[in-house]
Amino acid sequence: MDNRWNEIIYKLWSPVYDKFFNSGKFLEARKKIFQGNKFVENQNILFVGVGTGADLELLTHKELNITAIDYSNEMLEKAKIKFKGSSIQFLKMDAQDMSFKDNHFDVVVGSLVLSVVPDADKCIKEMVRVLKPNGKIIIFDKFSPKGKELSPFKKAVRPLIKLLGTDIGMNFETLYEKNKEALSVKEDTPLMFNGMYRKIVISKTNT
Repeated sequence: MDNRWNEIIYKLWSPVYDKFFNSGKFLEARKKIFQGNKFVENQNILFVGVGTGADLELLTHKELNITAIDYSNEMLEKAKIKFKGSSIQFLKMDAQDMSFKDNHFDVVVGSLVLSVVPDADKCIKEMVRVLKPNGKIIIFDKFSPKGKELSPFKKAVRPLIKLLGTDIGMNFETLYEKNKEALSVKEDTPLMFNGMYRKIVISKTNT
């Protein structure tokens, strides 16, 4: 996967994205993303890979300062239409190379983005960089099983699924190991498909 291909494939996904990934089991899982996470008035919240704004619909705190980025113009347009007239700042931006200053956001939300970007390690490092010390990153994404290899079937179809714009073989534990000096896992909850989709909350250490 690369950014050029992602632009093409998510232009194709944008008209039907909500029908597949913001309904049924996906909608039920999304509703659990913010459970147990309290937000404070005037906090700066960043949505990385906001897509069509599916998660924004679940965060009704009007007193929050929300910034939402995505690399797909078409997905962003869907989100802008949904939240026309709101104070949300929508920006086209590469999640692997954000233009925000260091230590700016109180909370960073990344739903179904680490499995989409070409380099998940770069993406999570950028999330950490723009996050304030002791801030939280809330992740909802698909990962390979803990301590296990992918099944032969998943190994076989992984390249084909990447062509659809996502990776079913990313391992969170490997990703975390590369960044553990800056992070601490606070929650790791399976949400869908026998734990393939997980909600993970990590905090930035006070460095």
